[in-house]
Amino acid sequence: MIKVLITDDSALMRRRISDILSSDKEIEIIDVAKTGAEAIKKVVQLHPDVVTMDMEMPDIDGLTALTYIMNEFPTPVVIISANVTAGSTNALKALELGAVEIVPKPSGEISLDIDTVGQDIIRKVKAASKVNVRQIREVLNRISRKAQPDKPVASNLDKIVAIGASTGGPQAIKEILPYFSEDIPAAFLVVQHMPAAFTKTMAERINWVTKIEVKEAQEGDIIQPGYAYIAPGDYHMIVVRNNEDAVIRLTQDPKVNSVRPSITVMMRSVAECFGPRTIGVLLTGMGQDGVEGMRSIKRAGGVTFAEDESTCVVFGMPRVAIREGVVDVVTPLSHMGLEIMKNIKKQ
Repeated sequence: MIKVLITDDSALMRRRISDILSSDKEIEIIDVAKTGAEAIKKVVQLHPDVVTMDMEMPDIDGLTALTYIMNEFPTPVVIISANVTAGSTNALKALELGAVEIVPKPSGEISLDIDTVGQDIIRKVKAASKVNVRQIREVLNRISRKAQPDKPVASNLDKIVAIGASTGGPQAIKEILPYFSEDIPAAFLVVQHMPAAFTKTMAERINWVTKIEVKEAQEGDIIQPGYAYIAPGDYHMIVVRNNEDAVIRLTQDPKVNSVRPSITVMMRSVAECFGPRTIGVLLTGMGQDGVEGMRSIKRAGGVTFAEDESTCVVFGMPRVAIREGVVDVVTPLSHMGLEIMKNIKKQ
C-alpha cells in the first residue's frame, strides 16, 4: 500500500482528495493536515510514502513546508493547488524545490469539480511513490552551491549535445548546464517531458544560473554554439539543414512513446544532421523514451551518456538504455557535466 498524507486547509478538499485516492486499492490515506506546520509534524511522525500539498495555507505555506520537508525529511510531494497553473512561476518553483508532480485544481482553491482530475491525481501519487527522493535533495544541495555567472559570447560549433529527461529532470538539467562556459564550441538541445507553457519559465530560470544562453526553442531558430534550446511543451523538436545552418523545427506530429516532445524524435534528427559530432545524454525519468534515439546516435558514430542509478530520481529511461547496450558511459549526475566537457574537447 502507498501511504499518503493529504495537506489542504479546506476540509472539503481534504475529504474529496481522500475519496479520490481511497478509490484506488493500492493507496491508503494515513492522515490529513490542514496547515504546512501540521504537515511537517505528521511527516516526521508518520513517515508517509507520499504527501499531497496545497500551496495557500495558514501559518506555513506549501512552498515553505515543501522546502523544509525536502531538506530535513525527504518525502515525495505532489502539489495539488490552484496556484500551479501551466507556466506559472509557482509551479516551476515547486519543481525546483523538489516537488515530484503537480496537479492544478481545475476551478480555484475550492474546486467542487476536483473529480475531473481524479485519475491524474491517482496516477501522479503512484508515480511519486516510486521516486528516489533523496537524490532530489542531493541535486538541490549541489545547485545551491553554484555561483550565478555572466552571460555569453560563443565561437565555432563543433558538437551538439542532445539531452533527454523526464521525472526529476528540471533539477538534473539545472545542475548540468552551469558547467559550460560561454565560449564552448557546442550547442545543447534539451527535451524535458513537461506540459505546455512550463518550458518557457523553466528555460528562463535555468538561464539565470548559466554562462551559456538558455531559451525555449522557437520555430526557425538557427542553432548557435553557447546556446541551449529547450523543446516547448507539446511540440516535437527536430533539427534540419538549411544550407550551412542547422535549424530547429517544431511539429505536433503524433506522440512517440506516448509523449510529445519526444527525446527519441529529437535525438534521431540530431544524429542525422550531425553524425559523429553528436553527444547523447539520457537522464532520470520513467519509461523508455530516448532509448531508440540513443541507438541512432551510436549508429551515427556519436557518443552516449546515461545517468547512473545512484543519482537518478527514477532509474527508468537510463536503465532501459543501458540494458539495450546503447550507452557508452554511465556516470552519476555530479560527474555528468565534466564527462560531457571532456568529450566536447576531443577532436
